Amino acid sequence: MNTVCIVIAILVYLAALLIMGVSFAKENNTVDDYYLGGRKLGPFVTAMSAEASDMSSWLLMGLPGIAYAAGICDVFWTALGLGIGTYLNWLLVAKRLRKYSEKNNSVTVPDFFEHRFRDKSHALMVISSVIIVVFFIPYVGSGFAACGKLFSSLFGLDYTVAMLASAAVIVGYTATGGFLAASTTDFVQSIIMTIALVAVVGFGLHTVGGIETVSIYSMSLDGYIDLLGFHDFATGSRVSYGGIITIISTMAWGLGYFGMPHILLRFMAIEDPEKIKLSRRVSTIWVFIAMGVAIFIGVMTRTMVHAGVIGELADSERAIISIAQTLSETGIPQALLAGVILAGILACTMSTCDSQMLAASSSVSENIIHETLGVQLSEHMQMVLARVVLIVISAIGIFIARDPNSSVFMIVSFAWAGFGAAFGPVMLLALFWKRANRFGAIAGMLGGGAMVFLWKFVIKPMGGIFGIYELLPGFIVGLVLCVVVSLLTEAPSKEIVEEFESI
Repeated sequence: MNTVCIVIAILVYLAALLIMGVSFAKENNTVDDYYLGGRKLGPFVTAMSAEASDMSSWLLMGLPGIAYAAGICDVFWTALGLGIGTYLNWLLVAKRLRKYSEKNNSVTVPDFFEHRFRDKSHALMVISSVIIVVFFIPYVGSGFAACGKLFSSLFGLDYTVAMLASAAVIVGYTATGGFLAASTTDFVQSIIMTIALVAVVGFGLHTVGGIETVSIYSMSLDGYIDLLGFHDFATGSRVSYGGIITIISTMAWGLGYFGMPHILLRFMAIEDPEKIKLSRRVSTIWVFIAMGVAIFIGVMTRTMVHAGVIGELADSERAIISIAQTLSETGIPQALLAGVILAGILACTMSTCDSQMLAASSSVSENIIHETLGVQLSEHMQMVLARVVLIVISAIGIFIARDPNSSVFMIVSFAWAGFGAAFGPVMLLALFWKRANRFGAIAGMLGGGAMVFLWKFVIKPMGGIFGIYELLPGFIVGLVLCVVVSLLTEAPSKEIVEEFESI
């Protein structure tokens, strides 16, 4: 009976998403509506949909999992960097990008780069579109994998079947309703995620006897509650985190925000640029609180295992799933609440997948096929093409997610680094430096993206100081190349400079 209650709660949630997707279908009269929602998002929807699409399954699976496995050091510095990055992205990028993208009629991030630098060769559009597809497809795959893990753990379903079913729901409401459906459902999903976090903490503390118990046990593990080291469960001793270089490297996660297409699109879509300040406050407060609670859940789960409330986790990323299953065994109302918690995991996964699929789809159908290759289609056929491309991209993501042992955290971290290094420096310079030109932008994108691959697969395995997160060296290389190449090549035209100054 308890399992039935969980299934009912999740099915109601999934049905609501599909209904919202269908209800927004009539709002998509043009491709611009489908990909940017007619620039009519309110401040709260903008704020919460941006952060819901940002957090992904990493919030309720990856973050607690890392805290459970080794303590708070690594996740603390990562979360701090992300919180600061969130605030700075809203402060520095949001308003300028909203005004700039409307002035030069840009609907996607590749559109913006091409129009900002007047790149008639379409090189910037093609490069940025390819980067979006290359890094978003595995990102989408990680989301499908998270859903597969959830359902296979809960109901004993075959992982592949569970992953395919959840992917079908995400593709269904996104392909039908477009950007408005994705943004509105993301707003709803952020509420579900918040309820899930609060419910897990409340139940967990109740079962172990309060926060004092968690504190006492956690501090008994050498290095577990330590900002400069972590607990090695194999030896039972503290291991140094690596010093200031490692901390800076970890906090560099925050640099990724400046280049995240699915977040930047929210900035471009807000209805009133003057309300961005309110959105910034809402999103920043929510992000800091949500990440802090997620880290605490990882710590609390370790105490619950010690107290015998739940068994030892074979996969640390399933911490919240195990807690929800235990909660469901205490009664029917609790089983329904457990269903809401598990829906929260689906929410943070789906809210990222839908936005990423739309961004990748727009890069292929609108930026490459329509604008670069010059394929002329009717408005109706453009909409059909957009949906077909979205389905194809989703299918590739499903193929990547076929391995049930894939790590959500590792996949997300690599894709995050790719976007941050390839787009972040170019976006900042495009908005704040009028001397930046298309040659510098091309060099920055290619150099930053290439360095992520080089550092990840060639340099990082050397260990030592080379073990730092690939986003940091990638971002630095992209920034330096964009500045140096811009200065060594011809200055932007008078038209470009005048547009920049008007913004």
